[in-house]
Amino acid sequence: MKIIFAGTPDFAATALAALLKSDNEIIAVYTQPDRKAGRGQKLTASAVKQLALEHNLPVYQPLHFKSSTEEGLAAQQQLAELGADVMVVAAYGLILPQIVLDTPKYGCLNIHGSLLPRWRGAAPVQRAITTGDQETGVTIMKMAAGLDTGDMLYKTLCPILATDNTVTLMDKLAVQGGEAITEVLKSSQSLESYLAQRQVQDEALTIYAHKLDKAEAKINWQQSALEIDRNIRAFNPWPVAYTPLDDNQNLKVWNCQASEQHTPHAVAGEIIAIDKHGVHVMCGDQHSICLTHLQWPGAKAFNAQQILQSQKLQLGHIFA
Repeated sequence: MKIIFAGTPDFAATALAALLKSDNEIIAVYTQPDRKAGRGQKLTASAVKQLALEHNLPVYQPLHFKSSTEEGLAAQQQLAELGADVMVVAAYGLILPQIVLDTPKYGCLNIHGSLLPRWRGAAPVQRAITTGDQETGVTIMKMAAGLDTGDMLYKTLCPILATDNTVTLMDKLAVQGGEAITEVLKSSQSLESYLAQRQVQDEALTIYAHKLDKAEAKINWQQSALEIDRNIRAFNPWPVAYTPLDDNQNLKVWNCQASEQHTPHAVAGEIIAIDKHGVHVMCGDQHSICLTHLQWPGAKAFNAQQILQSQKLQLGHIFA
């Protein structure tokens, strides 16, 4: 089949790589315009664009597909002229109007990183971790005009480990997404079969995964150790959990683990031990958590051994 692929980050690039190994023909790749990145703020191509160029695939980077502008209409026409059988979308980042969804012969399929209808929206992986879900997965759905509301064609399951953060879980889901979309698109007959058996989402089970906000990343030491642990893992790699050092500086917390340390009468946010495992801090439920990777302003992240050697923190210090 002739496929248009639309995606931007590494999650999408993994799916594109899987499709490139299939018998399908990738006739075009759509991705977000190049963005400034890094300390030098140089224009950088997305992971999907880089992979597409490596395979000599034509790349399109429209700003939008809005019918209200000449640019959007031109982008719609350009896509239509490609004559695709299906368009695969994975973390593309642009809203596709109904006219685009209806353009390919079989419509548009989305690779979504959750078990729909649970966790529709922008941050399904992070919300699954913060909420303490035991499992997640990938849903292949036929896209509709609503936000992640389309009919479901195929699902995979992925357990969420106590050590998983957004990076590790996203990597596993990316692989599953590639496997899932290639399964659905084995042939036109396979796709037609999945489309014929597609399931409508149960609106009563819908939970919305709101976009992450930097303010959420501030650690609330009044929460339980389990809640704080989940948040730290969910906010790695962005926006990164933090706790204030003073009125102007924040200490970033990249990773943590469970702690058995306990000090009677210690208050929430108090450092009760510093050892080879990390910095042990009391939480609101009188259980502690061990911070294993910390980053001071203007410095690289320190591991537990470097934290111990630096002597930057002292017993009894109370994080606000």
